[in-house]
Amino acid sequence: MEKKSMLYPVAAILFFHAIITSCMPTPNIKTDQTALLALKSSISHNPKNIISRNWLSSNPVCTWIGISCSSRHQRVTSLNISYMNLEGKIPSELGNLSFLLSLDLSNNNFDGTLPQELPNLRRLRLIDLSDNNFCGPLPSFFSSLPNLRVLNLSHNSFSGPIPTSIGNLSKLERLSLNWNFLEGEIPKEIGNLCYLTFLELGSNGLTGLIPLPIFNLSASIKINLSGNNLTGKLPASICDNLPALQWLNLVKNQLDGTIPSSLHKCDQLQWLRLSNNKFIGSIPREIGNLTGLTKLHLDYNNLEGEIPKETGNLQKLETLLLGGNDLSGSIPASIFNISQLRSFTSEDNNLSGNLPHSFGQGMPNLQYLYLDMNNLSGFIPDSISNASKLIELDLSTNGFTGFIPESLGNLEFLESLSLGRNNFISPSSTSELNLLTSLTNCRNLRKLEIYENPLGGRLPTSIGNFSRSLQRFIAFFCKIQGRIPEEIGNLSSLARLSLSNNEFTGYIPKTVIGLRKLQQLYLWNNKITGFIPDEICRLKNLGALDLSQNEIFGALPSCLGSMTSLRYLYLAFNRFNSSLPTGVWSLNYILEFNASSNMFNGPLPAELGNLKVATLIDLSMNNFSGEIPATIGGLQSLTNLTLAYNRLEGPIPDSLSRVLSLENLDLSHNHLIGEIPMSLEALSYLSYLNVSFNELSGEIPNGGPFINFNYLSFVSNKALCGASRFQVPTCSFNSPTKPKKNKVLHIALYSILGFASITIALIGLVLLRYKTKKQEAHQTNVLHAVSHERISYYELQKATDGFSESNILGQGGFSSVYKGTLRDGTLVAVKVFNMQLEGAFRIFDRECEVLRSLRHRNLNKVISSCTNSYFRALVLEYMPNGSLEKWLYSHNYFLDILQRLNIVIDVACALDYLHNCYPVPVVHCDLKPSNVLLDEELVGYVSDFGISKILDSGDSIAQTKTLATIGYIAPEYGLEGLVSTRSDTYSYGILLMETFTRMKPSDDMFAGELSLKGWVNDSLHSDITRVIDPNLLTHEEENFDIKVQCLLLIMELALKCTEELPDLRISMKDAVTMLKKIKHQFLTSRGRS
Repeated sequence: MEKKSMLYPVAAILFFHAIITSCMPTPNIKTDQTALLALKSSISHNPKNIISRNWLSSNPVCTWIGISCSSRHQRVTSLNISYMNLEGKIPSELGNLSFLLSLDLSNNNFDGTLPQELPNLRRLRLIDLSDNNFCGPLPSFFSSLPNLRVLNLSHNSFSGPIPTSIGNLSKLERLSLNWNFLEGEIPKEIGNLCYLTFLELGSNGLTGLIPLPIFNLSASIKINLSGNNLTGKLPASICDNLPALQWLNLVKNQLDGTIPSSLHKCDQLQWLRLSNNKFIGSIPREIGNLTGLTKLHLDYNNLEGEIPKETGNLQKLETLLLGGNDLSGSIPASIFNISQLRSFTSEDNNLSGNLPHSFGQGMPNLQYLYLDMNNLSGFIPDSISNASKLIELDLSTNGFTGFIPESLGNLEFLESLSLGRNNFISPSSTSELNLLTSLTNCRNLRKLEIYENPLGGRLPTSIGNFSRSLQRFIAFFCKIQGRIPEEIGNLSSLARLSLSNNEFTGYIPKTVIGLRKLQQLYLWNNKITGFIPDEICRLKNLGALDLSQNEIFGALPSCLGSMTSLRYLYLAFNRFNSSLPTGVWSLNYILEFNASSNMFNGPLPAELGNLKVATLIDLSMNNFSGEIPATIGGLQSLTNLTLAYNRLEGPIPDSLSRVLSLENLDLSHNHLIGEIPMSLEALSYLSYLNVSFNELSGEIPNGGPFINFNYLSFVSNKALCGASRFQVPTCSFNSPTKPKKNKVLHIALYSILGFASITIALIGLVLLRYKTKKQEAHQTNVLHAVSHERISYYELQKATDGFSESNILGQGGFSSVYKGTLRDGTLVAVKVFNMQLEGAFRIFDRECEVLRSLRHRNLNKVISSCTNSYFRALVLEYMPNGSLEKWLYSHNYFLDILQRLNIVIDVACALDYLHNCYPVPVVHCDLKPSNVLLDEELVGYVSDFGISKILDSGDSIAQTKTLATIGYIAPEYGLEGLVSTRSDTYSYGILLMETFTRMKPSDDMFAGELSLKGWVNDSLHSDITRVIDPNLLTHEEENFDIKVQCLLLIMELALKCTEELPDLRISMKDAVTMLKKIKHQFLTSRGRS
């Protein structure tokens, strides 16, 4: 009875609970519909209106695009709206989709933070939010999803640490957090994820040690921790519990210690990438047991010792990268017998010894070989021609001797040959260079560098037989004699010709008219005589002409003014003996003009003021006469003006004070009269002044930059006075012959002036201190923004071997870029500004201004900087895979359609950021494949902001007169100097075409009316396959039609980017959207097939 009485309260409770729950609303398909309509409402941009047209209340939810439902409960189980280029935020109502198993919003432009209601979706197995713009701390609520198998948040802007609670996702199989801004240490709790097969945490800012439990994830197939700041050593037991590991990617970290010999226990490894760290010691011989390896990347560490001969056991190896270490000894002969090897790089080491006599015979697939910057010696064997697929060969900066083998001419795929800085000789110092004759058989040769070899000999007439693909011929410091052959005019695709520092005689051949694509011509320091031929004026693309230190005489061609592309003109140390032609003053875009040490005469005309973008003008040591024209004050970009040793008369024009950028001014050894204008005190950048040996008088200014000058700037003048440090008399303003009344007035006047001067001086001092502090604060802010830790000049000097020429990666108008290794082993690119050039200070400031706040995963990263009173440098991240140009035109490198598509998407994302996501738009102004750099993972980075423009707030267009690259310039840029974000869009369209056609806009076939754009346009509606890179398509392949459709869409987009009128061009934001959709369609179609 007692037990029975106890049942009544229980029954009552159950009865009332049933009543209450029956009154509550039960979640159903209407709940799901409401949640999805809330998502629809939160989408702010829907380019194709797919969602707005399809997600209608009148249609059943389960028929909506991207929606899948369960047949049993008729509830939404899958939401997939990826690759739709949607923008907006994720609403909290999404947390009501309680039956959801799969959530895929990838490859859109959603932003904001993730709603806190997502943990309500406890059935979720897959979350893919990759390739969006989500931000904020990485949520910890994912640990509340017990069934989650896949979590992909890569390519977003999540920040902060990885929550330790992520280790609670006990069923997780894939964790992808690549390409975010995550910081802090990797939580050791990830080691609890015993089913994890893919761990991807690359390209973040993670620090600290790699937790040991990571190496106990026995199901792991791929571990990618690259591109972070991880430190510490790899454990000796690294492979004890990783039996299935195939990919291990740890590049671009700060890992040190030795490479564990136990790595051979990971016997399934196919990719081992340890590049760009601080590993020391030798390469373990046990690596030779990893016979399944296809990629072994150990470059740019601090490894030493010899390359183990066991490396030759890796017969499946396709890529072997050992460059940028301190390896010594000879290269094991066994490496030259790895028949599958396509890329072997061991540049910048201390390797010695000779190449084997059979070199080339055991490497039939070798395409890329870089052994430059070592101590290799001996001869290059004739057998090198057996490596018949070679595309790029770089043996420069070694100690090779003997003759360059003519068998190199048998390498039919050869595109780049670099043999500079060795000790090669010719069979006869007076005979023709037969090597060049043999190389004319290499019909794909684009770059030929034989500089700094004591070759001697003469250029053969057969040089005119090089194929039209040759773009770069560098042969300075080679002791070459004789005349420049007229046949050189046949090289119609040549962009750079450097024959400086040789012993050439005779005239400049008139046949240079055939070099219609030439952009740079360097002939300085030879014995060339005669006139400059008028035909040189027909080189419409010529941007740099250096004829200095020759014996050229007569007058300059009157047609010189028609060379509108000319930016650098050097004529110094010749025997020109006329007045400068009026056309010179029409070179409105000239940046540097040096005509010093000649016999030019006549007055300097007022038209000198037309050179408004010039940074250097040197007319010293000539016979110019007359006055300095006042129009010189209009040269607002001028930093270096040298008119010394002429016969100039009259006063120093006061208008010079308006040239605020001036850094160096030399007017010495003339006949100038009058006073030094006090207004020159406004030239705050002026660091060098010389007005000595003139007839100047009056007071020497004592403010502004004059504070830093001494007497040497003013010696041998007529009657200068001023401060004692100038070693001139003190200025006297009193006259004893004046009446007493005037004397009293003068005393009163001087008293007032003195008081006023003191007042002004005090105000000026306050303002100066304020300005100084402001500048210091600005500089500090700039450097803080671009640096992690300031680097001293001496460390950079050591890192680059004293800024050795052997470490030069490239040179520009104001800077040189060196490869360097910091003391911690980090490989960097050091951009050193030439402070002797006018404008260098301003250019450095501008680059800092552009780079200091840019933060995007596809922009070349600034690591640090170095500044002092005479030195400015930026330290940039080094990109080991070089440029997109290298990968397009080198036979030993190949990019498939998907790789190329990923790279152009990377570039488009970077431009979208510059144009639309920065506080004010930034225009790159010089986009081309050589300015797209590639990291270890072939991720694209936009680089080189040397001529970029920051548009003022509210402006959409700006004017520039800076040289960009012919072929990529938008019409309005080339004709009027007008740049806008749509100018970049045009260049991007040309880059798109070039990437998938593998044809340069400067190719010889586009010499007449036909252009790359026109060629693509003509083929678009007939047969697009005839313009596509033939390496991408073969009719026999299974996915041929899918590839053609993808390429057709890409070319249509490229044409939208290159509309003639800027306003008709597509925006980069829309271009990103279209490209992501093209990629999605390609992947989806390929998957179905």
